[in-house]
Amino acid sequence: MLTEAAREQMIHQQVRAWDVLDARVLEALGKVPRERFVPEAYQDVAFADTPIPLAHGEKMLAPKLVGRILQALQVERDESALEIGTGSGFMTACLALQAGAVRSLEIHADLAQAARTRVAALGLGQVEIAAGDAFAPRSLGAGSYDVIALTGSLPLYDPRFERRLAVGGRLFVVVGEFPVMAARLVRRTGESEWMTESLFETVLPPLHGAPHRESFTF
Repeated sequence: MLTEAAREQMIHQQVRAWDVLDARVLEALGKVPRERFVPEAYQDVAFADTPIPLAHGEKMLAPKLVGRILQALQVERDESALEIGTGSGFMTACLALQAGAVRSLEIHADLAQAARTRVAALGLGQVEIAAGDAFAPRSLGAGSYDVIALTGSLPLYDPRFERRLAVGGRLFVVVGEFPVMAARLVRRTGESEWMTESLFETVLPPLHGAPHRESFTF
């Protein structure tokens, strides 16, 4: 009962308070047992409004940020989704409740395996969690995706991800360097056309292997 009360408080006092009002998103956040994705040492703050440490210095996104990402992407049941940065697997599970198929890529093999086990235990649709580097050749798999979500930032925008969108597809990405970063939604509107919408300011650690600005020494 305490867990359910904490989950409801998370949804209503954190997620909804940050303008996440999409009913399908709130339903997904309510259905996925966040406590199963949080490391044992942090169970007391499983529903707190804070990133939660994972192995290798990685962090589990705060619930309200997961909500904003899902709301921006507007995932439909017949769509395919690609997630870069599986982490604990919590957002992977939320995506699996909304999309027809989900592929998630995690650079740390042990995190990928742990997330695979957690998601499989919930019996959620068609989900593939692979260990690999998103910036390595052929790592993104074959074909295109309707939805792509990057859970780490890009110090410099990299067009390789928007090019993997199907026409009509959406990409969530955070671009910039600390302390100035902004979330964007990129839509593919044609074979060689994209539209970009600025969403909100936030701060995320960069994806491993993401390009940075060259530093100059004098």
